[in-house]
Amino acid sequence: MIQSFEDIQKFGKENFDLAVKAFGAQQKGVQAIATEVADYSKKAIEAGSATFEKLAGVKTLDKALEIQSDYAKTAYEGYVAHATKVGELVSGLAKEAFKPFETAVAKTQAK
Repeated sequence: MIQSFEDIQKFGKENFDLAVKAFGAQQKGVQAIATEVADYSKKAIEAGSATFEKLAGVKTLDKALEIQSDYAKTAYEGYVAHATKVGELVSGLAKEAFKPFETAVAKTQAK
């Protein structure tokens, strides 16, 4: 009986440790994603403001179209780079969050 109780305690402690590790990995990943999103938002707002200022001083339609076209191209490229980076961060978050559980499953299957 005592042996079984100690086994149950050990099992519970191991699972709690796994949950803490997984939560730590999730917390780091979510923080990295939030930082990336905040940085991208700040850059996008600054670029939009700068473009608006340029457009406000334009005297010809051709120049306005050129500025708008350059802005659209730059904004699109920035968005694609941002989306790629966030995708990589989310993928990394999932991998890191499930690593402790993969180890536990491997131990269980080995027994």
